[in-house]
Amino acid sequence: MYFSDRVAADRPINADVPERDESEETAPSLPEEPKKAPADQPQEPKPPRGPRVPGALLLIGGLVVVAIGFIVLVLVAGSGGGPDDESSSSGPGPAPVVVTEEAPNEDGEEETPAAESSESLGYPAFATDNTTRVGGATAAENAAAVALAVFPSITPAQRPAAVALVAEDDWLAAIAAAVLMAPPVRVPLLFSGPESTPEASEEALAALDPQGSKATSGARGFAFGAALVPDSLAGIESIRGGGAGEAEDPAAIAATIADLRDRLFGSPPKAIVLAPLSEPSFAAPAAAWAARSGDPVLFAETDALPKATEDALKKHAKVPVYVLGPASAIADAVIAEVKGLGNPVQRVAGDDPVTNALAFARYNGDGFGWNVNDPGHGFVLARDDSPLEAAAAAPLSAAGTWGPLLLTDSAGTLPPEVRSYLLDVKPGYTTNPTRAYYNHVWVIGDQEAIDVKQQAEANELAELAKIGEG
Repeated sequence: MYFSDRVAADRPINADVPERDESEETAPSLPEEPKKAPADQPQEPKPPRGPRVPGALLLIGGLVVVAIGFIVLVLVAGSGGGPDDESSSSGPGPAPVVVTEEAPNEDGEEETPAAESSESLGYPAFATDNTTRVGGATAAENAAAVALAVFPSITPAQRPAAVALVAEDDWLAAIAAAVLMAPPVRVPLLFSGPESTPEASEEALAALDPQGSKATSGARGFAFGAALVPDSLAGIESIRGGGAGEAEDPAAIAATIADLRDRLFGSPPKAIVLAPLSEPSFAAPAAAWAARSGDPVLFAETDALPKATEDALKKHAKVPVYVLGPASAIADAVIAEVKGLGNPVQRVAGDDPVTNALAFARYNGDGFGWNVNDPGHGFVLARDDSPLEAAAAAPLSAAGTWGPLLLTDSAGTLPPEVRSYLLDVKPGYTTNPTRAYYNHVWVIGDQEAIDVKQQAEANELAELAKIGEG
């Protein structure tokens, strides 16, 4: 408990779901874990499962300790350790490591990377009962952590078919590329540097080990704009927004990603999001929605529609367009221009980035929008001045507890508008908490971005509350 006065729900919310007949429910079965061999008996070597993951991946494991905590819980629960087992300790366990089994060595013993870990990211600084932090210091680290949280990659079935590579300073391409995380493609985002690939991305690639599939047309990855392709990753389709020797055109890259989306999905979009080129904080929530819905993101200048965007809209002349951001970000004249192309247009907006994200979270327009106005949802919380973090976190909006992006404008405390919103959708119960709905918040970034006190505040607002005397 972080605060002396708990947050109290001021209206009845989320009364119990009607009781179900327990006899009709079948508990899901979990794969059995192999029993541990006694200490005085050598373990039999296991068949090889793949190449060894470099030891530096342990750093990624530390970053995603809480993000993939559910895997650790499953493994520990199935291990059957006795009272002397370290897993029975009452304190937080060590950071998990992602390992790949090796072929036996010359002595017949199987080798795996050492069970090292970075600094423990345990409760309460990085995990609470209603929040989970992805605590990287950079967008590349957070993107790698999110990718491994969504695709743990312990088995081939848990790996993505491909990855999306974007330059680590290209927030526009990163937001547009988030659409590829939507089913059926489900491609997570990783960042590259201008001359080298960040270590976090390299190690995530080694663990994810994409092999391509029918859904990706056989490609193991897609590199956008100026993104550098690592030598270790062959089978990459490169997509640029300009000719040879020309500067990258962000609007053209987004339009090309929209074309790629149509080709891979095999169907036109149901809607299109038009986001501002010059206002990244207003554009950031588009990434989460694109990953959730498969609706592509195109870009507009404040007072003009780029030709690449205009051409992309002409291909889908009757598809509804939703403009994200106020008139100060995309003017009414641009909306009139889009309507002239034959597209119905609606604006989703708030006066500032925080309220703009909340407007999108609440919006419900004929199948478009999150429509999150009640309890029982996931949320992603990031800084409003970090559009790369918003793009890095987008896969969390298309997996797990699927939910919208919320923005905070400081490291210390939640904005009053976000606090009010989370209180409005706060879950509650009257008699049976196990039949209630629950909220969960992913916190993106280290404590320089969002302090633990703000995380604790979000945890309190997401907490299931007792309502009445039932």
